[in-house]
Amino acid sequence: MKTTQRSRRQVLSGLLAAPMAVGLVVPRARAAAAAAVYIEDGVAWDGHDPVAYFTTDGPLPGLPEFAFDHNGVTVLFANDEHRAMFADDPMRYAPQYGGYCAYAMSKGQIAPTVPEAWTIHDGRLYLNFSLGVRELWRADMDGHIAQADGFWPGVLSG
Repeated sequence: MKTTQRSRRQVLSGLLAAPMAVGLVVPRARAAAAAAVYIEDGVAWDGHDPVAYFTTDGPLPGLPEFAFDHNGVTVLFANDEHRAMFADDPMRYAPQYGGYCAYAMSKGQIAPTVPEAWTIHDGRLYLNFSLGVRELWRADMDGHIAQADGFWPGVLSG
């Protein structure tokens, strides 16, 4: 089910107003049902090609004819070359924290992401809930990464 504009605004206001007590993002205690990879409409990462962030400097929608099964999750690619690159080294191209919002993860929460709110830092892809949240993330990426690493992947099991 697609995240509605209203629910996305509710999550954003929670992330901005009280990052440590966001009630509208999935809290650790309820995260057990969350998948290890952020899936929207049956595909990983909103159907966007994760390799494209590295090769075209931004998101590109993937196409069903270039689908790839990665650990039981469907990942779409813009072309066969990107699919082959990912297949050869998925850890290099897959978004950190399963593609959930990196900023929310740094607060011990999980939240959905949008393709346009992305950052490559130290050769790793990080996705965020929104462009506004991405700015919060970018203000202290190394600090947020250290915090998020402490929660991932345990946040998924509650």
